[in-house]
Amino acid sequence: MIMHTRARATWVALSVIATGAIGCGDVRDDDAEATTLPATVSQGEAGSGGGDSSSSSGAVTAEADSGVTKLDVGAETGMMSADDGGNMPGCKKVDFLFVIDNSGSMSDEQLNLIASFPQFISTIQSTLDEAQDYHVMVIDTDAWVYEQCPGLCNLFMTCLVDPQFECGVTEPMECEDILGAGVTWPRGAQASNEDCMFASGARYMDESEPDLSAAFQCAARVGTGATSDPEKPMESMVAAVTPNTPAADCNTGFVRDDAILVVTFITDEDDAPSDGSSGTVDGWRQALIAAKKGDPNAVVVLGLFGDGDQPGAICPPFNPDAASGAEPSPRLREFVDSWGDRGVAGSVCAASYQEFFEQAVGVIDTTCDEYIPPAG
Repeated sequence: MIMHTRARATWVALSVIATGAIGCGDVRDDDAEATTLPATVSQGEAGSGGGDSSSSSGAVTAEADSGVTKLDVGAETGMMSADDGGNMPGCKKVDFLFVIDNSGSMSDEQLNLIASFPQFISTIQSTLDEAQDYHVMVIDTDAWVYEQCPGLCNLFMTCLVDPQFECGVTEPMECEDILGAGVTWPRGAQASNEDCMFASGARYMDESEPDLSAAFQCAARVGTGATSDPEKPMESMVAAVTPNTPAADCNTGFVRDDAILVVTFITDEDDAPSDGSSGTVDGWRQALIAAKKGDPNAVVVLGLFGDGDQPGAICPPFNPDAASGAEPSPRLREFVDSWGDRGVAGSVCAASYQEFFEQAVGVIDTTCDEYIPPAG
């Protein structure tokens, strides 16, 4: 496991030097110069493959605006708004959770996601004109990027998988070693390696952020230095939104009872029991429903993962040592499909995620319009 992870991280580091792929802050890599990712990354630079960018489990349009007239819950209706304790349809708040694989083969995919975010959030802001209250949180897929380093220090007096770790010196920051806790300071190989300094003062961004795209760029560059195997995207997701867990304590205030929850996950490996995954498809689904007080209509799930088991697949066979391709992901696809029209699946190998997110905006808009906030 250790040598495999090291090989993946080493390959990515070398590919970054060769291609100029960069993070959002100073990348402290012994083999690469510190570079800065521009505020907007072009789609061509960020891509990792070619072909169609998404496929949906439900019949939804790919247009950014669904064309549905927004409900005016103000004075024209003569009825109470949700803010006044009523239960008129329509959301005013959206909580966005991004679950990002930080294993050694995910450098290009993270850049692709970062490049797609500005247009995605801009379209959300212009389309969901009644809902301008956002929470945006990033989590990764391991408890701590340096998880194996202390053990290696005991054996070799150094951390072979990541020389940035200083034996006897490096310690986890607050909540950094808790699976599902919001990422505020990504560390390790090809991470932003800087304090993202969210304006909210919390482990998530909100509408007070002066440059939401830049803050997301910092947080989403979670890097490729994970030393734990396997990655745990679904376990991390569940921990992030389940009350009375260490992660939920770190993420206080993120999940709101009167907001819809939009979960986006991106990974190049399936979350399978054979890899040591915890939970089941139904269990993951029920965790999100429970987070929304039993209302499945308050949840949208967007998944970018391997499509090698699908007709017209664009992902080549997975080669983690070469950081190419992706595993077929039947369990993750089953999870997205379980949400019907509120689930959207796309290929993690797509050259651009723009079309995927355009499709997602239509689903989020419809979900927001039809949402009935809890009374009181």
